[in-house]
Amino acid sequence: MTPAAPALSVSRGEMPAEVDLTAVGTRDWMHWGERGGRSTVRKQSGSGEVIDGGGSGTRVGWDGNQEHVRWSDGSPERSTNGSSDGVYTCGAGNGFSLAVAGGGGPRTVQLYGGIWMARGRLEARLSTGGPASTVRLEDPYTSQSAQFTIRFTVPRGARLLLTWTVEKVFTQRCGNVGLQAVAVR
Repeated sequence: MTPAAPALSVSRGEMPAEVDLTAVGTRDWMHWGERGGRSTVRKQSGSGEVIDGGGSGTRVGWDGNQEHVRWSDGSPERSTNGSSDGVYTCGAGNGFSLAVAGGGGPRTVQLYGGIWMARGRLEARLSTGGPASTVRLEDPYTSQSAQFTIRFTVPRGARLLLTWTVEKVFTQRCGNVGLQAVAVR
């Protein structure tokens, strides 16, 4: 069988009021901020495909998102009925770096993030090369959340590379990008 050719597409939509990571992340998922800026919860028996590559800026935990995520298969936090927690980082140029391992077949990634008085820039590219795809989210006056859907195919051993960064701030008080969760199916 011939492996599928590398492919990449990115779209942005409204984040649902509630997201069930167990249902959406059938292969893997990761949630940030449940116990502060450095804490994560992962799918207990997940594939390990979601890789947190760090990023620039200080991660700060927050618990004020209007949208909630829940799960019933996590570790170390087994389950939650609705978490508004996440992490954010302030200032132009700061953000998050993530990767998702490929396996030769199509994968769909849902990234749940937002901005506060800033313009956020999500860039997706494949470790195998080729063009990048960029989507922006902006609100100079308040906050906004989004569900980013990334569909990709890369050979086993290659990765989808994501950067979610503050492109521009509209306030002196910590214009930022936030990250709540990533799910893979």
